[in-house]
Amino acid sequence: MVEPTETGLPRPVTVAWGMQEVPQRGPNRGLSHERIVAAAIEIADTEGLAAVTMQAVAKSLGFTTMSLYRYVSGKDELLRLMQDAALAVPEQVTLPGDWREALRAWAGLVRDGFRGHPWVLGIPRGQISVLMPNSVRVADLGLAALRELPLDDEEKVGVILMVSQHVTSTVELELSLADEGTVAVSREGLDLLGEVITPERFPHLAPVLQAGHFLDTEPAATSREGAEVDHGLDADYGYGLDLIIAGLEQRVRDVSSGAADDDV
Repeated sequence: MVEPTETGLPRPVTVAWGMQEVPQRGPNRGLSHERIVAAAIEIADTEGLAAVTMQAVAKSLGFTTMSLYRYVSGKDELLRLMQDAALAVPEQVTLPGDWREALRAWAGLVRDGFRGHPWVLGIPRGQISVLMPNSVRVADLGLAALRELPLDDEEKVGVILMVSQHVTSTVELELSLADEGTVAVSREGLDLLGEVITPERFPHLAPVLQAGHFLDTEPAATSREGAEVDHGLDADYGYGLDLIIAGLEQRVRDVSSGAADDDV
């Protein structure tokens, strides 16, 4: 459970934005919110999210667990701070001038963040997340990519949410396939499946399966255990993004056409 403050703002939000005062009592040998979060991220990157405990972080820093509680109220708060810090984007980002390429570049930045720290996907995302500093910066960049479009703010926010969900869902699929490993189905196995997945029962999927397109299970990312694998879902990721952009292009044409009709 995340603690609220007197203002109603969740404590992780105030900590991340530097609104919380640094403790004046207790150990003062360079311990800070930033050091604690960095140490926790290092543990998550090397050992996985499950290895992150207040005790493990304190040990890695050479402090007692109680010392950490002067800065971080508990593990839930620490996870929120880790999530935001891990998804930081570069300070200086120049987006392409064309909104389509700008949106693709922005989506790529978001994707790189999740791929670089895949354990982030194991931490819930919601109202608290969007108020954190790096989430605000990412959202601001996303809106910057769409700034020239004749859409209202609500629609633009909807676009970046849709693209974000596309990014996270494809990265999650990559991770799941990486964890699972390649499922090597032989021609004999495919024929055996064809006896139960028949054109009579599944008229639309059966031909796709028999053509060998449905069982494309090449791993596509770094697994949750950190194993290096190929990014085999890049084409699917790009195709999905192309479809979103194509739909957005049509929406822009509709809005522009409606505006032109109103002027007549």
